[in-house]
Amino acid sequence: MSKTTKKKHVAREVLEDFVLPEGDQQIVRVVASRGGNLHEVETADGDHFLASMPTKFRKNIWIKRGDHVIVEPIEEGDKVRAEIQFVLYRDQVKYIIEEGAWPEAFEVLGLTNKQQDQNGHHTAAKADPLTSNNNKGTPAETDEDSDSDNDDDLFVNTNRPVVEMYTDSEDSSEEEDQDEEAEYRQEDGEAIDE
Repeated sequence: MSKTTKKKHVAREVLEDFVLPEGDQQIVRVVASRGGNLHEVETADGDHFLASMPTKFRKNIWIKRGDHVIVEPIEEGDKVRAEIQFVLYRDQVKYIIEEGAWPEAFEVLGLTNKQQDQNGHHTAAKADPLTSNNNKGTPAETDEDSDSDNDDDLFVNTNRPVVEMYTDSEDSSEEEDQDEEAEYRQEDGEAIDE
């Protein structure tokens, strides 16, 4: 299998598989990257230790501070005590919350298991920061209207400078056109008078 094919399968596995922690596996939050494919993680109990990124994820999948992963403990080593098994994205986190396996210490999405009623509907105790549309408009504005204007969940390439687009308003361009026409008429008129 070529490198490209492996990357494709790893990316598909990470994005499309919905898993729950099994056996000794646990959900942890990434606190910091320590280099050398080691990440400092925090458990729901507040315990900090290092977790290693397996070779299948290296240079294919990136994680950052605040992301959640499923780790499996490793027996050898004092500092590195776990290996990352799955990287959890928004859809996987929602799935784990719905299944009731999410640690209550991690309040991701502004929801905990206690805030869901028995039918699985979320209560309005806290806003959902990942899906909220930061609606600061009038109360009469609907969610459908503000969803089309919300680009918060779009990917932003931080490696490129922000380009500000400046466009003239139509009113000012019409005035300029009228001014230019008047100048041309004057020039033509002067040429005719001579």
